Amino acid sequence: ETKLELFGHMDTAFVWREIGKAFDPKNTLPTVKHGGGSIMILGCFAASGTGDLVKIDGIMKKEEYIKILKNNVKQSANQLGLGGRWTFEQDNDQKYTAKIVDKWFKDSKIKVLEWHSQSPDLNRIENLCNELKVKVDGRKATKISELEAYATEECSNISGETCNKLLQNHKTCGYTTTKGLYN
Repeated sequence: ETKLELFGHMDTAFVWREIGKAFDPKNTLPTVKHGGGSIMILGCFAASGTGDLVKIDGIMKKEEYIKILKNNVKQSANQLGLGGRWTFEQDNDQKYTAKIVDKWFKDSKIKVLEWHSQSPDLNRIENLCNELKVKVDGRKATKISELEAYATEECSNISGETCNKLLQNHKTCGYTTTKGLYN
């Protein structure tokens, strides 16, 4: 789950300028309050590539999360060629670990990688989300509809090689699975 803003993600920019010239127009960047609009998206990936990208309307709660899982997890696993044996990974966000969500996974016979409650955020998709944000930001969308379209397009352009490298880089963390779908 990540947020994409219409006018860029909230990076910090540093500039060198002469004393007394801080507010010279050539030394400032225009801003838009609250990023000018944003979308929340949820996606997944495996070593073979990226799965479906879903736009979240409003605030996602556990019930909405289950709907997204029902409509996307197994389809994405099939599209990514994972077969019948794979492990789902997600972080410990409360809506992801709610009892009703856990029950859905058990009823759906989907194995979920257990995370220690105090573990650092080692979820591999965080790095992928950052890469997606950079690519989408580079497209300079001017409307929310463009932002959504660019996100979908750029997500589908992320190669299986990139996804596989992210998984290989995490092998030293002790949270390695051979086949998995990472949310």
